[in-house]
Amino acid sequence: MDASDIEQIEINLVLDAVAQRYGYDFRHYARASIERWVRNLCRRNGYCCLSAILPDLLRDPSFLEKIIREFSVTVTDMFRDPFVYQNIREQVVPMLKTYPYIKVWIAGCATGKEAYSIAILLLEEGLYDRALIYGTDFNDIALKQSKRGAYSLQRMETFCANYAKAGGKADLTDYFDLTEKTCVVKEEVKRNITFANHNLVTDNVFGEMHLILCRNVLIYFDKFLQRQVLNIFRDSLVFDGFFCLGSKESLRFSGLEKEMKVVNEQARIYQKKTL
Repeated sequence: MDASDIEQIEINLVLDAVAQRYGYDFRHYARASIERWVRNLCRRNGYCCLSAILPDLLRDPSFLEKIIREFSVTVTDMFRDPFVYQNIREQVVPMLKTYPYIKVWIAGCATGKEAYSIAILLLEEGLYDRALIYGTDFNDIALKQSKRGAYSLQRMETFCANYAKAGGKADLTDYFDLTEKTCVVKEEVKRNITFANHNLVTDNVFGEMHLILCRNVLIYFDKFLQRQVLNIFRDSLVFDGFFCLGSKESLRFSGLEKEMKVVNEQARIYQKKTL
């Protein structure tokens, strides 16, 4: 048995310990991502080897925060991949306008930028007054930032460029209170958004949604977990409801192809078929 084999045993021990001690199950995350995250956790906290993490992990409850910081992905942006939002405006919004109310779920919302992007889009399409948006993540630290809606002012130029390409109908800065260093989402945008902890690995169906966005999350899961989570999304959608994945994700080989209609393959927008 060489060093790499021993390291794999150590990684498995860490994952088992996290699952049993804290209830966070990362054992079906993509292996390459897990290996990178565990090594980073070891290096940043000064451990001599991966298994040296275990005593602190098991006996120090505050260690969970370090795990969550390392194992969660908080990379996101306002109107990231603008063509996706443009297609939501053109191909999803007309159907949403036929409902008396709409519920939207942003799964894996990270720091909330995607939830606020959808809120702004619905505002401009005259739908926000009858909409409820739920942004969920398992990272409570990221959720706190989501609720604040405060971001670096240095990002505003990128936000505005994305917004314009996404078919924005106003000036994006109208939706923010600007200070010297930050841009804070205004209350009129926040008012119909609820941010909550929800773990896609261990939790279940989340209401009856008309639109679900889960973009660039499934790429961190193995095939088994991808199918499990996709089934949760299917069961959380109303019939004719819409579902949007990330650009590197797809329903192909998931077993759900026959249950979902392709609305726009490039934008990864799908619609749940009516029985």
